[in-house]
Amino acid sequence: MRVVLQRVREASVEIDGKIVGQIGPGLLVFLGVGKGDSEHDAIFLADRVLGLRIFEDSAGKMNLSVKDVQGEILVISQFTLYGSTLKGRRPSFDAAAPPDHARVLYELFLQELRRSGLKIESGVFGARMNVSLVNDGPVTFIVESEPVAKTNPI
Repeated sequence: MRVVLQRVREASVEIDGKIVGQIGPGLLVFLGVGKGDSEHDAIFLADRVLGLRIFEDSAGKMNLSVKDVQGEILVISQFTLYGSTLKGRRPSFDAAAPPDHARVLYELFLQELRRSGLKIESGVFGARMNVSLVNDGPVTFIVESEPVAKTNPI
């Protein structure tokens, strides 16, 4: 599994003109699920997102996690994170998990985040969405689950 996470001052997701998820300060997480990803990957990645120290402490150092600052998280499913542009001009999505499998792991990832007690919002899996954000920093990271990072780097 793979996420692009951005530290934000605020973010929202809209479907058909209606806001379906909105957060204040925290993290915007774009989540992609690859072929061969498992429940272990979803649990590992949720823990990594919750514990990653990318918020500033009183000395201005990135020493605090989203849990430490009681931030909010907005999660958006994004299969295009597994798009390959190595050949031709049209991306290939062969490495992306089939939708039924990806949905299960996306829901598990959300469930694991919600166990933290933080405010967790999400888009709608597979929907066409408009995402708005105010990036704080800007601070953006790409994080992968262990097995993917070893076998399928970006």
